[in-house]
Amino acid sequence: MDRWTGKIAVVTGASSGIGAATAKDLARAGLVVVGLARRVERIEELKNDMPESARDRLHAVKCDISKEEDILATFKWVEEKFGGVDVLINNAGIGRMTQLIAADNTKQIREVLDTNVMGLVLCSREAYQSMKRRSVDGHIVHINSVAGHTVLNFPTMNIYPATKHAVTAITETMRNELRNANTKIKVTSISPGGVRTEIIPEEFHNSGHPLLEAEDISAAVLYVLGTPPHVQIHELMVRPVGEKF
Repeated sequence: MDRWTGKIAVVTGASSGIGAATAKDLARAGLVVVGLARRVERIEELKNDMPESARDRLHAVKCDISKEEDILATFKWVEEKFGGVDVLINNAGIGRMTQLIAADNTKQIREVLDTNVMGLVLCSREAYQSMKRRSVDGHIVHINSVAGHTVLNFPTMNIYPATKHAVTAITETMRNELRNANTKIKVTSISPGGVRTEIIPEEFHNSGHPLLEAEDISAAVLYVLGTPPHVQIHELMVRPVGEKF
């Protein structure tokens, strides 16, 4: 991780769960971290659990990644404040409990698509443009899901697996585009199984089903970032021992 010391990392959905754990761990590792979320006060609260030496490296920025204007304004601010982006962690993702065939669910379906797919694509685009302008061999990490490789039999997951399958395809598309553009920018998909986060329904937390902790996925992020420049972890699947699906 030494080569990333002092470099700029943007983490979406940094107010809780995997995003919060990753933002804290990257700051501890010496990166300057810009945490994006709609609830910026929760990012500020993360500093209470951080070593004093790392607190000043975490910056909270209000950004709703389902809105392109927010994304453009945020990446412009990062460019002006810090010079640009070296690492992007596309963590923000949501689920809405409904069914594809349920009545009057258009708003819920669009919210999931706009965040999980369009938000990820637009943040990646802006990060790439920043890296290209400065000839930086950066790294883009997508927090995907095992649901991006299979469709689980949970009736109210609706469009969520489709959005994560899209992330799997987008990762491979980006790998091809980045190679064809003659860059050495890396792109990685990390696909967790069940993780104890707010996106998992409370009844699932107490069902006895094995779950990972957010810090387990943050450790995976640091692992892929810490690989040598010639090594690209393209897909990393992380499951809790005993997971049934």
